[in-house]
Amino acid sequence: MKFVDRSGERVPKVNFKIRQGHEWVDKNSDDYFKGKKVVLFALPGAYTPTCSSTHLPRYNELYDTFKKNGVDDVVCLSVNDTFVMNDWQKDQNAPNLTMLPDGNGEFSEKMGLLVDKSDIGFGKRSWRYSMLVDDGVIKKMFIEPDKPGDPFEVSNAETMLKYINPNVNIPKSVTIFTRPGCSFCAEAKKLLDEKGFEYEEHILNKDFSVKTLVALSGKTEVPQIFINGERIGGAEQLKQLFSK
Repeated sequence: MKFVDRSGERVPKVNFKIRQGHEWVDKNSDDYFKGKKVVLFALPGAYTPTCSSTHLPRYNELYDTFKKNGVDDVVCLSVNDTFVMNDWQKDQNAPNLTMLPDGNGEFSEKMGLLVDKSDIGFGKRSWRYSMLVDDGVIKKMFIEPDKPGDPFEVSNAETMLKYINPNVNIPKSVTIFTRPGCSFCAEAKKLLDEKGFEYEEHILNKDFSVKTLVALSGKTEVPQIFINGERIGGAEQLKQLFSK
């Protein structure tokens, strides 16, 4: 299937049914794009593997960086209903993102990016892409290549940020696995704080098991620190890294 880059065009005029609290709210494309600079990323489905593990989380993690670089809003679009999108937002702890439920696929179809995924029981869904929209006009699109499966190569948050600002300083993704009462864990978190790193903390027997820790790191000791997917090790290894 050939996808058309619609840079220079206006976003489609579409009405959306949104559930806010216990009420239905009618919104349209202008509510999301008029008078604002918006980054929109679209994906095949809420709760699906790549969408939940990488695509949405990284846009959420870099939300503040987008804001610092002139973006007014970051919008996540999927061909799902508003209830699913609202629950997924809570599950992902992503309150800053704007969830756009294209439940009928009308927006995706008018973008020329509605695809048939009936072979895996999905029906019609959005192809994966991202775009920068300024006052309703599409300035740049990053459309995933037409390959079998679910390619994820160009619609990621880093690619969009580097387009907006080639000199942007993209924060590193940091995760630390800890346990309550661990002095080495406290030392490692203090080091990260002192160096200005934001990090995601996972606590033993609350967020993960020892089995999970061994599967990820090959170790049973905590803390275990990962930066941009690379295992650094514990507090001592973190000190060594910073000393360099």
